[in-house]
Amino acid sequence: MKPEICLTFLGTSTSTGVPVIGCSCSVCTSENPKLKRTRSSIHLKTPEHSILVDTGPDLREQALRENLTAVDGVLYTHAHLDHVTGFDELRAFCWHRESPLPIYGSAKCLDEIKRIYEWAFSPTNTNRGYVRPEPLEISGPFKLGELTITPVAVKHGNIDTHGYRFDYPGAPSIAYLPDVKTIPEASQQLLQDISVLIIDALHKREHPTHMNLSESVSMATKLQAKQVYLTHLSHELDVEGTLGELAKPFQFAYDGLKLNFAVDR
Repeated sequence: MKPEICLTFLGTSTSTGVPVIGCSCSVCTSENPKLKRTRSSIHLKTPEHSILVDTGPDLREQALRENLTAVDGVLYTHAHLDHVTGFDELRAFCWHRESPLPIYGSAKCLDEIKRIYEWAFSPTNTNRGYVRPEPLEISGPFKLGELTITPVAVKHGNIDTHGYRFDYPGAPSIAYLPDVKTIPEASQQLLQDISVLIIDALHKREHPTHMNLSESVSMATKLQAKQVYLTHLSHELDVEGTLGELAKPFQFAYDGLKLNFAVDR
């Protein structure tokens, strides 16, 4: 059997989650399990490594649902609370490690995580029962085993934000951009002809810091992405009612969706 790359959508919602507290709209009251969305995050499993992208407030629930028992590294897109406040749940992945858990992000992102979770970065934090992080600033492409990870700078309001491109020999290229309003030209060049594009599509109306559905479709078309999965979705986007408006290669992601790719080599 050929080795595989497996990408799991741990969560696919915007910062409120879906259903939204106190909302009785048709999406929030739907019985469709694919509309029950936790905060956006993915897990990428290569033949050598188990990698998280972001640690939102629903990480415990997501990890239990997916039977996620080991993590070798965490990539952070930015330090908004819906992407970092599951940080303390990482202790479950540190208990069985001899070495600290590598966490990757921009200097600004890591500085904000250090500010929020100051205790975790203290030299006196040696207890195996706590999170023991090893912060690693990203400045360009780097490798974990045979996986090449390329940070992709994007605009998301006034926050220093990154998506990531993943390249593994013999497998399709994947890009993950959960929080994005615009993509600079240099970053577009990194994404041209990408095999799998996962991109922010908050809802249909205009938003100052997120792409709406039409912007996401337009950008993915410009990039000539072969497969497109829309994520970071709000309850305003009636996925069931919008399906007919989308043609291939566009699909709405949902919590628990797995993308499996055979490594051809």
